[in-house]
Amino acid sequence: MGARPSATDRRERRPVAPDGLVVVDKPAGWTSHDVVGRGRRLAGTRKVGHAGTLDPMATGVLVLGVGRATRLLTYVVGADKDYDATIRLGAATTTDDAEGEVLSRADASAVVRADLEAGVAGLTGEILQVPSTVSAIKVDGQRAYARARAGEEVALAARPVVVSRFDVLAVRPVAPGEQGVRDDAPPALDVDVTVTVSSGTYVRALARDLGSALGVGGHLTALRRTRGGGYGLDVASTLEELEAQADRDGVLATLPLAQAARATFPVRELTPEQATALSYGQWVDASGTPGTTAAMSPTGELVALVEDTRRGGKDLARPVLVLAPA
Repeated sequence: MGARPSATDRRERRPVAPDGLVVVDKPAGWTSHDVVGRGRRLAGTRKVGHAGTLDPMATGVLVLGVGRATRLLTYVVGADKDYDATIRLGAATTTDDAEGEVLSRADASAVVRADLEAGVAGLTGEILQVPSTVSAIKVDGQRAYARARAGEEVALAARPVVVSRFDVLAVRPVAPGEQGVRDDAPPALDVDVTVTVSSGTYVRALARDLGSALGVGGHLTALRRTRGGGYGLDVASTLEELEAQADRDGVLATLPLAQAARATFPVRELTPEQATALSYGQWVDASGTPGTTAAMSPTGELVALVEDTRRGGKDLARPVLVLAPA
């Protein structure tokens, strides 16, 4: 785990990294903004953003965009994600994770595997989920977590999300006095799970709702994002590894735009005429693929992201984001 950045962490400006993505294995204790700050220093530019916030307690895949690749991040955020998590049954907290104050405790030792599987099944598929009150969702122009920390009552509306996988990997009883459970508290149950969820799903809220369904309360004690869209831990680097690479090679390496797009979207190969038209923002013949498609030039460059639509009685592909210069 790397040390958190400090105000005195200033070094000589580095060469500007090429446009592209950087997949970081975020350490615990860092905010996503902290990682962006370190990324800006390593990339030699302030034009760095991230896709999909991870809480400070969470670790794992955090995708950074550098230069023009920041324009791709909106689409990376919208992809589904995989997480490994540990849910502690037997206590509900104000934040739905281990950082908050305990609201209630209950004996979770009587929860059997069949009950657990039934609770998980009820939270799988298309569900309505009320986000955690300490989420970044805006309420009347202010983040929900800011209102909650100011002592306000925060009521968030349920939102449709998709939990396409919610698998129980292991169940471990936790006795009073062990692993953070108070000596005078009832027995708890730690449940290791892996989930695949749509964009906007809060794994903390899954922990909360599972505990509520079982009547014992629940909260998240560990969270690791193992995949975001087309990017998994197999292509992620720690901040220390990225710094060592930039020191060794003289500039931070990035995943080029075309390669990044191929990992995120269906791909359409363009004719030279289509590539020229799209580079000017003109519409071309439909791709025949639902959703957003990466349109590649004959030389393998990312020209634009396109989406099929109908105009003037014809099926056409319109550019939603043009990246190649005209």
